[in-house]
Amino acid sequence: AGEEGSESHAETPGSEGSGARSQCQSCASTALKVLGGLLVVLSVSSSWVGTTQIVKLTFQSFSCPFFMTWFSTNWNILFFPLYYSGHLVTARQKQTPIQKFRECSRIFGEDGLTLKLFLKRTAPFSILWTLTNYLYLLALRKLTATDVSALYCCHKAFVFLLSWIVLKDRFMGVRIVAAIMAITGIVMMAYADGFHGDSIIGVALAVGSASTSALYKVLFKMCLGSANLGEAAHFFSTLGFFNLIFISCTPVILFFTKVEHWGSLSALPWGYLCGVAGLWLAFNILVNVGVVLTYPILISIGTLLSVPGNAAVDVLKHEVIFSVVRLAATAIICLGFLLLLLPEEWDTITLRFFATFAEKKAEEHGEELTESSVHTRSRSRANGTVSIPLA
Repeated sequence: AGEEGSESHAETPGSEGSGARSQCQSCASTALKVLGGLLVVLSVSSSWVGTTQIVKLTFQSFSCPFFMTWFSTNWNILFFPLYYSGHLVTARQKQTPIQKFRECSRIFGEDGLTLKLFLKRTAPFSILWTLTNYLYLLALRKLTATDVSALYCCHKAFVFLLSWIVLKDRFMGVRIVAAIMAITGIVMMAYADGFHGDSIIGVALAVGSASTSALYKVLFKMCLGSANLGEAAHFFSTLGFFNLIFISCTPVILFFTKVEHWGSLSALPWGYLCGVAGLWLAFNILVNVGVVLTYPILISIGTLLSVPGNAAVDVLKHEVIFSVVRLAATAIICLGFLLLLLPEEWDTITLRFFATFAEKKAEEHGEELTESSVHTRSRSRANGTVSIPLA
């Protein structure tokens, strides 16, 4: 029995040490995940601000938003090759490009990517993708980058409303409040210039971009479900191929009808065009990689931070003066966006937090009472008196 007891005592420090070691490892992994998340947040915000500001600069010499949308979307083809390059660097068991392509094509179904599925599944998403980006660029011709980026944040509210109606997601009162705040911000933004001129057209275009973006995300969730990084890379590259094959006729038609006319190809601002396309691709890669590497909520915060980022550039570089109504509308939309980031169990978590806080307060109060009674008894004994407890 003594030997058993000594063995058990000998195992206790080891188990405590392993437990402490595992706690340290979990804390270190959490800290790294948060730090990586902060870097992703800054990268997402910077890439989106850079994309928006370079588009504004490009419009000074080249005002062809559909051509820019088409050209930038073609760069999505690079997503899967970049993903496969990362796979070759990081994976222990390497796969050939064909093997990896077939594995990731399961997002379209068990049979993989067929011609029928390519047309059926890719066409609606490609149209919505093109509409979202095209309307966003059109809005940038009418409004400041800050206004457009703030209005685009309303897509989060539209996603909730569509998911609630179409996908029968859980009803949440706080998200309804956030949706109302987004609509209020839209109306205030339109009212800022008196419901006339380029302002109301720009607001309508930005809201249209947010709406098609929300429809794209809800349709993706409904038809394809969730996707890992490889499947997302495959899907984006497929969108790029569809755009190159089937949408290429549109900028040609717009060119010959003089809707979007430009001179020779050598006269195009290729530096700006490649900058927009590269940053747009970087933004999409960061969003999808960030969801895998860190917390998804941080990606949404990165998108939201593009609003103050664009505001800083507009004020410092373009010397834009914002009216009080526009500032209030932007603040209301951003606040509504933050409310939409609350988890579904936020009310339960909040009640549990307050209950734990109240219990801790009660325990501290009980300890204070115990200490004061002990102190009183010691003083009475020192004075030669004895407290007699009542029956």
